[in-house]
Amino acid sequence: MNKAKEFIDQHLKGDPIIWAIVILLSIISILVVYSATGTLAYKYKGGNTETYIVKHTMLVFISLAVMWAVHKIPYKTFGFIGRFLLLISVPLLLFTYFFGSNINEANRWLTIPLIDQAFQPSDLAKLALIATLASFLARKQRNIRDFKSTFVPVLIAVGIICGLIGMANMSTAVLLLTTCLLLMFIGRVPLRYTFVIVLVGVMALTAAVFFGQRGGTFVSRIENFVSGEEIPYQAEQSFIAISTGGITGKGPGNSEQRNSLPHPYSDFIFAIIIEEYGIVGGASVLLLYLALLYRGMRIVASSTKPFGGLLSAGLSFALVLQAMVNMAVAVGLGPITGLPLPLLSMGGTSLIFTGFSLGIILSVSRGDHEDAEEPIVEASNRARRSLQTI
Repeated sequence: MNKAKEFIDQHLKGDPIIWAIVILLSIISILVVYSATGTLAYKYKGGNTETYIVKHTMLVFISLAVMWAVHKIPYKTFGFIGRFLLLISVPLLLFTYFFGSNINEANRWLTIPLIDQAFQPSDLAKLALIATLASFLARKQRNIRDFKSTFVPVLIAVGIICGLIGMANMSTAVLLLTTCLLLMFIGRVPLRYTFVIVLVGVMALTAAVFFGQRGGTFVSRIENFVSGEEIPYQAEQSFIAISTGGITGKGPGNSEQRNSLPHPYSDFIFAIIIEEYGIVGGASVLLLYLALLYRGMRIVASSTKPFGGLLSAGLSFALVLQAMVNMAVAVGLGPITGLPLPLLSMGGTSLIFTGFSLGIILSVSRGDHEDAEEPIVEASNRARRSLQTI
């Protein structure tokens, strides 16, 4: 027992509650994805139900490995890394829009050669923009009201990235804009500047609706949700899964709606969780995400450097907001978006980028803890040297 605790203290640094939440959600993900992909396996893999779960489990462990590796990196370096990735993101988003893989009438994916793995450059751009914005706001805290030197670069970066993402993935662009606004609020950006960002963001997203690939679908989904005249097929099947789950659910692996619900292993995995584990299981998952947000914001409150606090806040908001939107869609509180549930949905590189984001949050908590310990250690060393002199 002592050796296990010593290993954890030595190798899993940072906030221990975040580590526990991520590991719990990863275990739930493996169990639910195994159940939800049964029909998919029979349809495309000749009944070999282990095919998808083996791949998903490997990606979960890779994501945890990325999280562990990133949390070892001093968080101060992510400001530079974010700016570098942001410069790469713009041409990647443009290239994807014109030449990417077309799935569901949208070019969102690029296929990595050799390993034949698809990824969404929007995941990279989202991470890069949050890190860059946090770094920029931290450096400009003393002259945060300077319109030209502080606000204009933020305006340009947010407008371009959200507009480009919105051309093929409107829901992700809206969530990213919301996250940036929350980050600017925490970063003490004047409200009049924030309103300008809202105006520019709305203009960029409106342009994406008219000129992008999924604008019509985005508008029609909102209209259907607001009018309530017609329940989409996906939502209808999700409601059936939730209503038949009851308090404690049908039990692991006993979902029936996985046979008719589109994407039960990604977009609507929360409906499968409630069907199999009931309201108890759904509420537990919701509480885990809220606990993740709480721990991320505690890091903000205790952070000794503005950049660390803003970085943790931005990434925590991005992850939990996406989770809330996904769960809201499953229970009928929002229009269908197609966003996966972070840490739980079956996915490829989205899991890796989620692990990267959580690794940064842990790096901030680890770095601030070590920064706080340094003066104590130095004082102790000085006292020891004084005693030796006496």
